Amino acid sequence: MISFQQETDRALFENALAFAKKQVGALVKKHPDFYPMYTKKGKWKHEGAAWTHWCDGFLPGMMWIFEKRSEEKEAKVWRENAIRYSKPLEPRKLDREVHDLGFIFLSTYYRWYQVTKDESLRKVLITAGQTMGARYRDKGQYLRSFVSEESLFIDIMMNVGIVFYAARETGDKKLREIALRHSYTTRRTMVRGDGSTAQEGLFDTKNGEFLKQATHQGERGDSCWSRGLTWAMYGFATAYEYSADPHFLETAEACTDYFLSHTPNDGVPPWDYQASAESRKQVDTSAAAIAAAGMLRLSRMMQDPVKGHLYWSTANQIMRTLCTSYLGDKTKGWEGILKGGVYHMRKDLGVNESVMWGEYFFCEALDRLLRRV
Repeated sequence: MISFQQETDRALFENALAFAKKQVGALVKKHPDFYPMYTKKGKWKHEGAAWTHWCDGFLPGMMWIFEKRSEEKEAKVWRENAIRYSKPLEPRKLDREVHDLGFIFLSTYYRWYQVTKDESLRKVLITAGQTMGARYRDKGQYLRSFVSEESLFIDIMMNVGIVFYAARETGDKKLREIALRHSYTTRRTMVRGDGSTAQEGLFDTKNGEFLKQATHQGERGDSCWSRGLTWAMYGFATAYEYSADPHFLETAEACTDYFLSHTPNDGVPPWDYQASAESRKQVDTSAAAIAAAGMLRLSRMMQDPVKGHLYWSTANQIMRTLCTSYLGDKTKGWEGILKGGVYHMRKDLGVNESVMWGEYFFCEALDRLLRRV
């Protein structure tokens, strides 16, 4: 029997998805072939700095979600747009400048391949995973960040999945070992005993010794930047799915439990858990959306049904909050979907705005929830 709450939630989430489709459709019409990163005063097209080039997969990724969530005629339009925006990304399968090839290709070519089973799409994914694997540094056993040779980012846990994928599809044991070693190193050096995370780890490139935790986007090197925490929640769950190594599931749970015990009851965290009282007033809805998507994924893996239900119901509550309090539908002229996101607090980029990864993981979470409510 469907409960009143389930009916209410379904209506809420379907309305939010319809609004997301409307906003993306308007973006495509107003700025064709433009790949945005964050809004400025609610507008996508602006001259703001980017810092790094990592977001292009999220817009077509949402289109692939919409294609799956639409009736035949509308689905055809979304598929055409998804292909149109995915195709130009193919040359980046050889991009050695960023550590974000998972973001770019798992949101696009992987979803595309699931629809068509076109072998050429699978080959693009494999090449992207091999390129990502080339970032591996044997001394230290990690995939280096885009910043420098000695740098490891927690964000890379969201991208190691494409290395696992390429290894599985090709049977390449060395590539699989790279993905495993990177995940072990991240677990050892970036996840603290209480389940909190650092954003960056620095290594001695001569001997591979881990030197210290640091940050570019958090409050301090020893603080817990909330988006980094949610990258870890989701990323270690992915590593567990590919490897079945219980250590990765344990780590995903530890990070998730930190999120549960340190986040306000509405499920939307401050941008950094150790920021000053005044600064903590700035939430990051993109971290909330990633957490919801990650917990929905993680809930399926739990041996303990009570804990699995806790993760699912918490994700549900987060999404209720985002749908009722943070959508841009009540702000005239707002071009994004989800308000209250943060890109880079220190550089004052995309603060209290819509951000493309927040949009994408919000839509992913809606898609997952609508399968169950």
